[in-house]
Amino acid sequence: MQYPGEHLLPGQFGHFFTILSLVAALVATVAYYKSAQAILPDEQQSWKKIARIAFGANVASLVAIFALLLYIISNHYFEYFYAWNHSNKTLDPKYLLSCIWEGQEGGFLLWSLWQGLLGLILMRTAKTWEAPVLTVISFAQFTLATMLLGVYIFGVKIGLNPFLLVREQFQEAPLFRSPNYLSAPAMQDGQGLNQLLQNYWMVIHPPVLFLGFASTVVPFGYALAALWQRRYTEWTKPVLPWALFSAAILGTGIMMGAAWAYESLTFGGYWAWDPVENASLVPWLILVAGLHTNLIYNSTGYSQRTTVLFYILTYIFVVYSSFLTKSGVLGDSSVHAFVSAGLNAQMVLWMAVIIIPAIWLLINRYKQIPAIVKEESTYSREFWMFIGSLVLFLSAMYVIISTSLPVINKLFKTNLAVGEDVEFSYNRVQIWIAILIGVLTAITQFFRFRETPDRKNLRMRMLIPGSVALLATIAIAVFGPIEYYKYGAGFLAAIYVAVFASIYAVFGNIFYIWKGLNGKLKSAGGSVAHIGFGMMLLGILISSSKKEVLSHNTTGIHLPFSENSKENPVENLTLIKTVPTDMGRYTATYVSDSLNSKGNITYFKIRFDEKNGKESFALYPNLIRNTKGAEGFSNNPDSRHYWDKDIFSYISYADQIDPQKDTSSFKPHEMEIRDSVFYSNGFMILDSVVHNPSFGPYQYTANDTALMAVLTIYVKDGRTYKSRPILEIKNGQIEHKPDTAFAQNLILNFNRITDEQKPEIGVKESGNILPFVSLKVYLFPHINVLWLGTIIMIIGFVMSIVWRVRTMRPKMKVVQKN
Repeated sequence: MQYPGEHLLPGQFGHFFTILSLVAALVATVAYYKSAQAILPDEQQSWKKIARIAFGANVASLVAIFALLLYIISNHYFEYFYAWNHSNKTLDPKYLLSCIWEGQEGGFLLWSLWQGLLGLILMRTAKTWEAPVLTVISFAQFTLATMLLGVYIFGVKIGLNPFLLVREQFQEAPLFRSPNYLSAPAMQDGQGLNQLLQNYWMVIHPPVLFLGFASTVVPFGYALAALWQRRYTEWTKPVLPWALFSAAILGTGIMMGAAWAYESLTFGGYWAWDPVENASLVPWLILVAGLHTNLIYNSTGYSQRTTVLFYILTYIFVVYSSFLTKSGVLGDSSVHAFVSAGLNAQMVLWMAVIIIPAIWLLINRYKQIPAIVKEESTYSREFWMFIGSLVLFLSAMYVIISTSLPVINKLFKTNLAVGEDVEFSYNRVQIWIAILIGVLTAITQFFRFRETPDRKNLRMRMLIPGSVALLATIAIAVFGPIEYYKYGAGFLAAIYVAVFASIYAVFGNIFYIWKGLNGKLKSAGGSVAHIGFGMMLLGILISSSKKEVLSHNTTGIHLPFSENSKENPVENLTLIKTVPTDMGRYTATYVSDSLNSKGNITYFKIRFDEKNGKESFALYPNLIRNTKGAEGFSNNPDSRHYWDKDIFSYISYADQIDPQKDTSSFKPHEMEIRDSVFYSNGFMILDSVVHNPSFGPYQYTANDTALMAVLTIYVKDGRTYKSRPILEIKNGQIEHKPDTAFAQNLILNFNRITDEQKPEIGVKESGNILPFVSLKVYLFPHINVLWLGTIIMIIGFVMSIVWRVRTMRPKMKVVQKN
């Protein structure tokens, strides 16, 4: 059957380049292996030439696949399932790239593309390590290429095809029995990008994070190449700049994800120990541990075995973390994990072909790795660096085991869980990790490698920044106390100790740069990174423990959150449109709302007026319409940034009112004083009728004619409200001024005075009174310490990379002519 309107050529090219990338990666693996094993130089070069051509073909194919996929999405060729499932016509153009990495195929493609580009750099720089290291990387490229095949072999699905047609995905659907299916309404637009991903962080965060994941293959490749070729003493210096680069990029990607969560998700912060967050954190912790043991070996000869282990485990846990997030096993416990795509068996095999050979090689060659039998002195830098690395590794193991509980439960039919309070289950352990790492970061650099002879001077150098840190901690306790009693006084004390440790880390490294390095910043990259890390810890501790809810509900109006909602009604302020509402130090007003031009995002203008009159500002949190057939909306926060705090807000509930849909009417009730009238949630009593009242905005004189009914509304739960509807006569015309009890969805109207001289009160119950929203507002104090610390830490990594590369260059000999 012919299907008019289909654009098949891009997909056909895509299939070709997918196969080519797979074959080229396999050829590159074999050729690089042959080159690494060859003894004769001519044979080495011959195989290396073939390997380079094949590896280049693999990378070129991946670039072509990426370009073709972007072309299909940009042109809205919805006959392709990937375009139909991940994009639509209303999508902002800046999010077209995001559509590629929303799907699992795009994630594998991005990962493989970055690995390929790093491999090209290694071709030019790795020298004698090119063949063995790129053997490992080429094989990694081959395993990732299988994930993009999308073919069935003996009924077994191998990979996911990014160029699959919709009619191939839904072969049995009646729609595709017609050759003109593209003209059907269902095919005029796509399912759209997940609403939570429509944020500018989604454009930049995944590429950086996947570059971080891909870069870990380089230390992994060097470690395996050293074991394979028994070159145990050569590899640790050329691998170090790559490990620093990987730690810098992966750390940046993780913190970009934290910023995305802070700005786009309603975690109520930047970190919630979400399983996907944990899956990226664990490899970084192990990598940083490996960096420090690498430095130990380069300076003393200790810890090479541990360095090999940590670099191998880093990539292994990148692969395992990818399995956790892409297999669907975390689908119920993470807001941004993938659902299962039917590749679980293949992904288990993928892990096996990476993990088993690497671990086997490590075990087989472990005893051959040079090791110094003599124990390190406790007054040596390497001893405390090793302790710090071990603490980081144990921290990673706790996080990954806790995150893996869904896998453990499925394998062993258990029912293990971290506890109802997920955050505390992690924090109660990690707070002690933070204390240990903070103190070690502060003191370790004051020791010398192998032995520190001047111990008296050592104690003094550690005491000075320690005293400063102690005074700063006392100042915080006195002038800006942390009143975080949620988990008891013991945990509060631990927070203060952690605050001291983080401040100690900052001042200890500043003091070391000043005294230990004599202010020479060129070689101070490690200390700068430690300063940034200490600031990150301090920012995390203060912004999290001093986080304050500003939106305590002062109205008494409790909105109907769903049973699955995590929102606490007491912490969500109900705002009625145009009505200023008390919010502690602020008055909050729901001013207006507006729909964007494409009709999928509603922006709410919320004005905050400080009661002391110093400041007034507006925030614009929004609700974005859910995509992929889901009903309702998802919320995007908005924040007000200050140098010392953030005011963070999001809409937790909204009811957009359409007055035309209000079909309820007033029911008249003839009443006398002290008469009662029942309604669905209680009853009301007429207290009095006041002639020409002077009340609020209504000021009548003897020349006016007005009556005000004063009623008390009694609710079933014991609450009471006053209502004062008014009937007035102006210029011979009767005017009604009803009064609304918003909390009870009641409108009371003073209809008239009956012939029997009795007041007639109209009672109307309606859910369509006025538009209202529920607002959640947090105060994050000193959160910029966290973001600034992140930037400084990355700068420190970059400084270290530059320093290491410079020191590796051979020095030019100057020959003086006579």
